[in-house]
Amino acid sequence: MHFLFHCSLQLRFPVPERTTEISFCDSLLILQVRIRNTAETKVFLKRSFFWRKVLIIYAHQEPKSLNGSLKNLAVEELSKQGCNVTTSDLYAMQFEPRATRNDIIGCLHNSEHFDYGVESWEAYKRRCLASDLIEEQRKVQVADLVIFQFPLYWFSMPAIMKGWIDRVLVQGFAHNFPQCYDDGLLKNKLALLSFTTGGDEEMFSKGGVSGDIRYLLWPIQHGIMHFCGFKVLAPQICFAPKYVTEEKRKEMLTSWAQRLKTIWEEKPINCTPELYFK
Repeated sequence: MHFLFHCSLQLRFPVPERTTEISFCDSLLILQVRIRNTAETKVFLKRSFFWRKVLIIYAHQEPKSLNGSLKNLAVEELSKQGCNVTTSDLYAMQFEPRATRNDIIGCLHNSEHFDYGVESWEAYKRRCLASDLIEEQRKVQVADLVIFQFPLYWFSMPAIMKGWIDRVLVQGFAHNFPQCYDDGLLKNKLALLSFTTGGDEEMFSKGGVSGDIRYLLWPIQHGIMHFCGFKVLAPQICFAPKYVTEEKRKEMLTSWAQRLKTIWEEKPINCTPELYFK
């Protein structure tokens, strides 16, 4: 259980010389301490943290790939910070990407005409979704940050990850119009896309043959993540790792590791059309 509280302490000493105010804000803990100290008194404060929870949705067939290394590095670095890190390795789990009637346990809401959106919504309300979906939703529900680690396939995410999106982020759990975008049901969580590409950075520039990479991110970051209420952090992109030197690939890993050290200090991007198409 997470606890959010405000605390104000006054430590008084006989002859106050100055007042020092120390304020720090954590997503889980807000603590304000006001100290009156003297030349003869030293007060040492140790900051306390509750463990943040991170979920990594990982989609790559090869553990020794750069995607695999990026995932492992995130687990290692975030764990060092005291975070509780959970990974959904979709290929290893043999995650079912198809949204079918099998996702609904028991009777259908309308057995005459199957509508997956309606049926999954009704099943969620009745707690009658398939067990694998309930488990993934539980992981999302407790996470403070969800990282999606994948290779870019056909200007999008792999089918197995898209299937995870389709089956897990159902109406009632992740969104419920008009509770979407800034009011989405996952609005107190962060999301981050970390992915590799086949083309180099120039190909994905505004004047490049593939167009600005931001165009491709619009349906994922805005149409999925932001729609569900996630606060979206800037993407971590490794361009064309297959065609660069080993030294360059190591630099990609180092850059990711360095970023993760201060990931909780980052501000979300302004997820509006202007960001993607200006």
